Amino acid sequence: MEGDAAGGWPEPVVRVQSLSESGAATIPARYVKPEPERPKAELSGGGRRSNDDEYDDEEEEEKAIPVVDLSPAAGGDPAATARAVSAACREWGFFQAVNHGVPGDLLRRARAAWRGFFAQPMEVKQRYGNSPATYEGYGSRLGVEKGAVLDWGDYFFLHVRPPHLRSPDKWPHMPPDLRETTEEYSRAVASLCGRLLAAMSAGLSVAETRLQEAFGGEDQAGVCVRVNYYPRCPQPELTLGLSSHSDPGGMTVLLADDRVRGLQVRRRGAWVTVHPVLTNATYRSVEHRVMVNADEDRLSVALFYNPKSDLPLAPMPELVSPPERPPLYKPMTFDEYRLYIRRKGPKGKSQVDSLKAAADGS
Repeated sequence: MEGDAAGGWPEPVVRVQSLSESGAATIPARYVKPEPERPKAELSGGGRRSNDDEYDDEEEEEKAIPVVDLSPAAGGDPAATARAVSAACREWGFFQAVNHGVPGDLLRRARAAWRGFFAQPMEVKQRYGNSPATYEGYGSRLGVEKGAVLDWGDYFFLHVRPPHLRSPDKWPHMPPDLRETTEEYSRAVASLCGRLLAAMSAGLSVAETRLQEAFGGEDQAGVCVRVNYYPRCPQPELTLGLSSHSDPGGMTVLLADDRVRGLQVRRRGAWVTVHPVLTNATYRSVEHRVMVNADEDRLSVALFYNPKSDLPLAPMPELVSPPERPPLYKPMTFDEYRLYIRRKGPKGKSQVDSLKAAADGS
């Protein structure tokens, strides 16, 4: 197996892709989740449950996942779009966007470029190995707890902007179109994020520019890309590709795998599987996780649109009205928050909830 103990990781880093390609029939104990965290067996093979009644129940629930049409021609009413976005953010913290304006060809090229990277020989990928200092580059674990239970997935993390956070040596040269495609994809999706922030602001009954201003302005907002690669797993019922968590950034736009499902979001205490289609807690940050598959690998591309890293963040005054609605979180910069979340890796929403406790002194 490939591994290294350099760069601040507490133990040698083993690439999950190497484990998958070894042909082993079982997974190492380091990847076996405690029983309450394990997924049900419905997606361990072809994606169907063994219990058809349960499967049908879940199918009914999945229909409720919001799908928002972002086309200007959708009813010709921007206010209706803003209301749909706002409702999804309040009730779910998640929605699927259609007619979003990012060209389908660009989505296909982004997927293909990164599949090409993960198909490179291990010695090529290892040149871009990352460290917990920035996480930028080729990675296989989150958090720096020694002996932690690990996730069944590799990833590649890149800072796109601001420029001073970028490490040019971490941007792969193979495949040849990867850099240009990732740049083009990031620009297009960041533009979409700006449109979504305007709709979300309108849904909060504040000026359409308010959330973008709170992020530091369009030119100052941070943009990161994380490409997730989940290799085939011989025992998917025992592990997860990515443990339950809520993202630390302001907004995440996910380009899901269009062949194999695996993303689940938490809704009223239950995990709901997503079928991809192409704020002072007023807007929820959804808890989600990723399952793996015995028959197929999966790849997804997440773009994180974040506030300016050194900008003090706090609930907007317009959304706070003590004592009826006091501020739930104490002010901190995004850099402080990101480091706070990174210390232990994915932990559901417990780390976010602990900030509420810190704010009210409990």
